[in-house]
Amino acid sequence: MRKIEIGFATLLQVGILSVIWLFADYLVKSFHLPIPANLAGMLILLILVFGKVINVNWLRRGANWLVAEMLLFFIPAVVAVVNHKSLMEQDGVRILAVLILSTVTVIAVTSLVVDKVYLLEIRLSRRKSSRHQHALAKNME
Repeated sequence: MRKIEIGFATLLQVGILSVIWLFADYLVKSFHLPIPANLAGMLILLILVFGKVINVNWLRRGANWLVAEMLLFFIPAVVAVVNHKSLMEQDGVRILAVLILSTVTVIAVTSLVVDKVYLLEIRLSRRKSSRHQHALAKNME
């Protein structure tokens, strides 16, 4: 019975994530935004999480399932590469160079952003701690 509940919860969470993506896709198409719908969806989800409208734990199972099954989403791309062998023979090295460069860029930018956010969290935590200590000192006087 527990497996069925977990399965339904995961399916519901994937459904919620899909609705967010569909809404983002609608916004991108309606307003001719210059960003892909998946990025717009992530931004919407980020705003909802930071705005405390959605708790991350509410979507954790569904997101984990999507990440775990991500390889399935790339199978059509692999089939396309196999079907366009001549393209790979002509431009394969350039395509590979772009893939490597873009991957390295994404990793580098992600690590910089994570580092900056981590430092910001430390700074905010220290500020909150010093305010708390200051308030305690005032109360003791």
